[in-house]
Amino acid sequence: MAQYDYDAPPTQEFDNMGLQEEVFYPPTAEEVLNYTQPTNGYMCPLAANRFGIEFDCFKVRNYDTAEVLFEVAKDPDQPPMDLTQIPPHLEDQVRCIQYDFGAQFLEIPTIGTELTFSVGPTPLQSFRMIERHYFRDFLIKSFDFTFGFCIPNSTNTWEAIYDVPEMPPELLEDMIAFPWETQSDSFYFVINEDGLEEMVMHNKAKYAYSPPE
Repeated sequence: MAQYDYDAPPTQEFDNMGLQEEVFYPPTAEEVLNYTQPTNGYMCPLAANRFGIEFDCFKVRNYDTAEVLFEVAKDPDQPPMDLTQIPPHLEDQVRCIQYDFGAQFLEIPTIGTELTFSVGPTPLQSFRMIERHYFRDFLIKSFDFTFGFCIPNSTNTWEAIYDVPEMPPELLEDMIAFPWETQSDSFYFVINEDGLEEMVMHNKAKYAYSPPE
């Protein structure tokens, strides 16, 4: 029997996930670092991205072999979209992505990612990403990366290296057997005009590791 009790009931509830309350304050970086399960919704509205941050291209690769495992890019001819006009029931279409990497992905010890992003006319101070990966309600690994300063109206490339933790065989088997129950929350922060860290984006991902046919 596995010692990782990811079938246990959640130990933490998030009452404000749906953002229905009139006053809602996005969590701090310290708070999200203590989350024990995936959130049930998004912890900041789309309007929180008041710095004009746009993700233009994203690439996932095997760090050791440089093999590209996934790549997606925004259509350069796509007209600007006012994300604040997207109704809540459609937010998953722009804030959640699904990956099916195949079972062999779980054997890769180190993953590299490359994110190309652009910013608006306001400089970004200490652009930070906290990414937490779960299987069901069990935290697999938490990553914390800081890009630093971004000049106004610039396009930037952010490379991150993920050291994949060693996982027990029982957990790996369940991650393969139960697609999309492996999830991650990605929280993005900047230092605002008052010198305080502010959440400006929250995206999600769901994962499947399908065995070869």
